Amino acid sequence: MRVLAAMSGGVDSAVAAALAVEAGHEVVGVHMALSRNREQFRAGSRGCCSIEDAGDARRAADVLGIPYYVWDLSERFEDTVVADFLSEYEAGRTPNPCVRCNEHIKFEALLDKATALGFDAVATGHYAQVLTREVTEPGPDGEPVTRTVRELHRSPNEAKDQSYVLAVMGRERLARSIFPLGGFASKDEVREEAERRGLSVSNKPDSYDICFVSDGDTQGFLKSRLGARTGEIVDTEGEVLGEHEGAYAFTVGQRKGLALGRPAADGKPRYVLEVEPVSNRVVVGPAELLTVDRIVGDRSVWLADDVLAGAGWDASTSAASDWFEATVQVRAHGVPVPARVRAVVGPGAGAPEDPSGAASAQGAGMEVELTGETLRGVAAGQSLVVYQGTRVIGQSTVQRAYRAARATSLAG
Repeated sequence: MRVLAAMSGGVDSAVAAALAVEAGHEVVGVHMALSRNREQFRAGSRGCCSIEDAGDARRAADVLGIPYYVWDLSERFEDTVVADFLSEYEAGRTPNPCVRCNEHIKFEALLDKATALGFDAVATGHYAQVLTREVTEPGPDGEPVTRTVRELHRSPNEAKDQSYVLAVMGRERLARSIFPLGGFASKDEVREEAERRGLSVSNKPDSYDICFVSDGDTQGFLKSRLGARTGEIVDTEGEVLGEHEGAYAFTVGQRKGLALGRPAADGKPRYVLEVEPVSNRVVVGPAELLTVDRIVGDRSVWLADDVLAGAGWDASTSAASDWFEATVQVRAHGVPVPARVRAVVGPGAGAPEDPSGAASAQGAGMEVELTGETLRGVAAGQSLVVYQGTRVIGQSTVQRAYRAARATSLAG
């Protein structure tokens, strides 16, 4: 099989490429240049995809004896990931740029280009597993037909699991993706594997934070791109407590950086409850008002036809599916909580039309009701991922979250 190995310059992607070679695939390494700043260098563990990283990837490819190329995807990255990041914050939402990078760059631009060049699959250093199972179902003539189903599952390395940011890729791209690190239980095992193979990146620190904000100052980046816009910080009764230089710089659940100068009457800390982009206001209040028990999402991506079918989804009727039991997660390394979930089509759901004119589950809305624990600080724009056990069932972008403390919308 011809495999294109995405090589970021870190230890994970280098070992993933090595394992693809060892598996007998015809492997070509490619580094995605995502920054337009040709002088960009890493700042310790901050940032990625820099000139330094491109050099590290090249050296790893040389050790593995595979061809290596650098693809300039900086314009696509700027026009999709960075533009989405800015527009979402400007709209009072909280985006996850890693989710959008996986969606638009790694499993759209990169994978589509790889397919056009004749590659069978793309291998990346993500910590997730693709498991297969045989499913037998009636064929067109009524005779049983057996097919292989590919499922996305969590990595056994819970600390590094990246299934959350991969859920947006969808079934078609999952079928053309390989995650060689899926079975590794710890990062130390990966580093040992790199050292054993003579890869110089074995001790290279992991990258954190947002890659295009390498100094970690997200508010400064937003201000430089969107400009200062003075507005009010108010409490839930509308009393003005202070000023800010741009509502876009705040996110639901935020406590630090409010600079209100005077405490609440009860002496308890205040948190951001809502960001109002039209009025340019930030609403703050007590922690208990951050607790939510119901979430509505849009732009859904489903990876489990069998689960939707079991829940009675019928695209021809455009009706909601039945509720099914699952767990949901709203942050990359958040704790999954029990919930019941259903697919819906309705105003604002953004469901596309299929050729027959019936609404598809892909892109439709999602409703989630938490059945055990509640969640705090859920913001519009966050990615919500649905699991059953370790299996990824689907993903949706949070449109609204509803407060458990009172029946009003918290986000959106």
